[in-house]
Amino acid sequence: MISILGPAAIAVAAAAALAGIVLLVRGRAGDPRALEAGQRAVLVVFGAVTLAVLALEIALIRFDFSVRYVAMNINRATPLLFRIIGFWGALEGSILLWAWVLAGYAALVAARYRGRYPETVPLALAVLLGIESFFLLLMLGPGNPFGLVSPVPPDGRGLNPLLQNHPLMAIHPPFLYLGYVGFSVPFAFAVAALLSRSLRDEWMTVTRRWTIAAWSFLGGGIVLGAWWSYEVLGWGGYWAWDPVENAAFMPWLAATAFLHSLMVQERRQLLRLWNHALIIVTFLLTLFGTFLTRSGILGSVHDFTRSLIGPIFLGFIGAALVFSLAVLIARWEEVRDEGSLPAYVSRESLFVLNNLLLLAIAATTFVGTTFPLLAEAVAGVKLSVGPPFFNKLTVPLAMLLLITMAAGTLLPWGPAPRGILRRFIAPATGGVLAVGILWLLGVAGSSLLVFGVLVFTALAQLAEFHKGALALARANGRSYLVALYQLFGVNRRRYAGYLAHLGLALALAGVAASAAYRTETEHLVQPGQTFRVPGYALRYEHRTVVHNPDRVRVAAVVSVLPADALEAASPTPAEGWRPVATLTPSEHYYPQQRTPIPTPAVRSSWRGDLYLVLLSMTSDGAAVIKAITNPLVPWIWTGGLLMALAGMISIWPTRRS
Repeated sequence: MISILGPAAIAVAAAAALAGIVLLVRGRAGDPRALEAGQRAVLVVFGAVTLAVLALEIALIRFDFSVRYVAMNINRATPLLFRIIGFWGALEGSILLWAWVLAGYAALVAARYRGRYPETVPLALAVLLGIESFFLLLMLGPGNPFGLVSPVPPDGRGLNPLLQNHPLMAIHPPFLYLGYVGFSVPFAFAVAALLSRSLRDEWMTVTRRWTIAAWSFLGGGIVLGAWWSYEVLGWGGYWAWDPVENAAFMPWLAATAFLHSLMVQERRQLLRLWNHALIIVTFLLTLFGTFLTRSGILGSVHDFTRSLIGPIFLGFIGAALVFSLAVLIARWEEVRDEGSLPAYVSRESLFVLNNLLLLAIAATTFVGTTFPLLAEAVAGVKLSVGPPFFNKLTVPLAMLLLITMAAGTLLPWGPAPRGILRRFIAPATGGVLAVGILWLLGVAGSSLLVFGVLVFTALAQLAEFHKGALALARANGRSYLVALYQLFGVNRRRYAGYLAHLGLALALAGVAASAAYRTETEHLVQPGQTFRVPGYALRYEHRTVVHNPDRVRVAAVVSVLPADALEAASPTPAEGWRPVATLTPSEHYYPQQRTPIPTPAVRSSWRGDLYLVLLSMTSDGAAVIKAITNPLVPWIWTGGLLMALAGMISIWPTRRS
């Protein structure tokens, strides 16, 4: 039943999408009945794809191993939660998820703008359906998630153990896809505005909330992915410049540049060409990221050519690139700016510099990610580009970006007035004082400059909050704290932007501290033995073994003792020291996995993390434990999620909107 219902639903959706494109184009030409039918086709597509999603979920939940996707990705021991999220655990399910999210966005656009912007919305919906058609036709061909297997196996192969080892896997991929696919909406409106010669500047205002929502989802997905990597993989890090990480990072950078130049166009009717180009680049990078992570090319260029999905996907990216450039070139004269930037020293000019730096980081990431693939394809040589390459180029760019971000916050729109340097005194003084204090505490080298820039950036944002709250409190006779809260009601977009900048500074402080002052040691300990790591005394208590239906968990129970225990003269602290926390680093043994999967245990505080990994355990209960101290790592999650929250705050509806 599922094997019939699923493909039938996808076929109906594909037919409705193709028909909807024709109807919407005809409707835009002046046929109201065709326009109405085209908008209904958008809803039919969403309904049909939703039915296909439900069919696949039912097959996963009910262990329908006649469906190849189910047999390859779960088994009877897979818990219910991970059977559900097995939907996006492999290639074909991810394609269906892409199509479903895009169909949902298209349906929301059709409902939101029904009867509005008749010159542009039908074309935008047609573009969205064109993108949707590609994914639907791909699923009717080599990307079919409902293919059958015969004979039907009694049990499945099981989900990748790494994908069922932490609940973040239930949140991280949907956030990424909501971000990836969300940029299709502003891209569709940008193309429609060019084709229709309407909404020359208004198309950005119409899609601003869609763009910020997609940016927030993608940023949140990136942070959650880094957090998942940190909590699951056991290497003690969160970012390795891996191609999968870079695939999400590149469109986020391009979208960040777009959001900044969008403000210049809204205020000054400048950077029109910039904005069309940036949203096209952002959309193409989302397609490229999906291609990179889901085509098989990362395994090997040669494996990539064995499947039709990768080459077809690459062809679609090429077609989207040619189509976008052709439309942009055809309307080149109409998107050219009629004026120029008001001054070299202005917020507008710094936004342009900000965009150049963001694109430079994106270009560096693109080159480092794709060069090994090109080298293998052209010369047959396997190369790897590691963190040293990326860090050497991106860290200086990131520091310059922070400085321009802070300066852009402090400068007004238009030419800078006389005496503007006074605004920089307090943040700059704070940065210098921070450098002095950190130097006295023993911080040296390039870290001093990095932390100085971060403090300067953070204080620039806080200065704007203080100035705004003080003015509001004096004008309305309110308390300072109430006025600070009410700033978001006065100018939500502006102060949400400052909040996002503050979140970025917070996250980068965590990155800088953990990169410079991380410690790592390994210890072979017997039950009852105490070992020490910088800042902690730890006691290995005993081994524990738990048998679960899908795995066997072997854990080391480790007590975290009070800091005073470090002063004990004996290798084993005196009796009476009570643990302040208990950590259980573990290894998980899965039937489908030959080697155990380590799961670290983490104790977090505002100062940083204590991170324990069980490397091995002997038959007599002795354990080899890796202990890592990671300063300020929680600041990364806090700052990153604060950025995503700030984006959502900026688009939250008000009574007036």
